[in-house]
Amino acid sequence: MFKQLRTLLKKVIHEATESGASETASMHLAMASLLCEVSNADHQSDEREDTAKLQLLMKLLDLNEESAKLLLLEAMQKSKASTSLYEFTTKLRALMPEERYHLIEAMWQVAYADGVIEPMEEAVIRQVSELIYLDHLEFIRAKLAAVPKD
Repeated sequence: MFKQLRTLLKKVIHEATESGASETASMHLAMASLLCEVSNADHQSDEREDTAKLQLLMKLLDLNEESAKLLLLEAMQKSKASTSLYEFTTKLRALMPEERYHLIEAMWQVAYADGVIEPMEEAVIRQVSELIYLDHLEFIRAKLAAVPKD
């Protein structure tokens, strides 16, 4: 009986670990996709925004450069194929408030990277902020924190 119980417990723990790992990967892909959504909002490709996305993913998700590049490639494809921000944001509601704030701040940093905040970039960030339930005060705080200090 104990042997069966132990086997069952190992199986449950193994499945939970696999599920947790895939959930984390899914959340990382959603975050990377949202950074791509901001940079694509103005329909212009900019090397400064691409560099910012890579650096921010490395910082936000504690990834090495190679992992961040692979994640960005997948995220760009996912972003191009998406029809709405909702498919990314539903996964991110489970983030802690501080993590949501850092995501929105990173989105602002991508938008500021080329030196111009386009109305569509701001609209994307505002919509994401609302969909992940970030307070408006935190939205503004993230925007001000992301302003380049040149």
